[in-house]
Amino acid sequence: MSFLGEDVMSPVKLPFADRGEAGRVLAERLVPLELDKPVVLALPRGGVPVGYEVARRLGGSLDVLVTRKIGYPPQPELGVGAIAEGGDPVLDAGLLSRLRLGRADLAATVAAERAELGRRVRAYRGDRPLPTTEGRSVVVVDDGLATGGTARAALAAVRARRPDRLLLAVPVGASATVRELSDEADAVVAVAAPRVFRAVGQWYEDFEQLGDDDVVRLLELAGTHRW
Repeated sequence: MSFLGEDVMSPVKLPFADRGEAGRVLAERLVPLELDKPVVLALPRGGVPVGYEVARRLGGSLDVLVTRKIGYPPQPELGVGAIAEGGDPVLDAGLLSRLRLGRADLAATVAAERAELGRRVRAYRGDRPLPTTEGRSVVVVDDGLATGGTARAALAAVRARRPDRLLLAVPVGASATVRELSDEADAVVAVAAPRVFRAVGQWYEDFEQLGDDDVVRLLELAGTHRW
């Protein structure tokens, strides 16, 4: 397990102009790893423009890996875990203990998030299954890491599909989160991992929210290329 990035502000100019620029900078950090036509799985929605640039530069394929945060029922914005397509819920055991919350207490929330996850999978991919990852290099991409809950669930789901190499790549992430997730992947690549981190959006000049149509457009565009 390894972390490849900067503990403090990277020499690259920050904030990034937008997710496209962030993806191009991130891709250059991945080039030296000499990945052979990797499968790039972007976490929608924000990770898709980043993943598009990574796949283009590395000559890999692009697809999405849909995840959903599992919120604390009385306070849904507080994430207590996450779920990724094809995987089981990954919960924060320490937080659940502090909240005196059991898995049974989350059953309705998990069911609702599974339903929304399925809706998004159909919207983005239709009936097409996830690409084959067994024996291949897989790069999970997002636009940034704050607490890392959804990335942790994504890595667990992909690891179960037996890739040869599993990497997590982000333009920016909280230093503590990046280091924690280095135990979940074969490598975590971050352009910058600042110790003071409030939100992913602070590291972008343009952090416009994306819609499902934006995700589908980029997937279709990537599918027309043979990089």
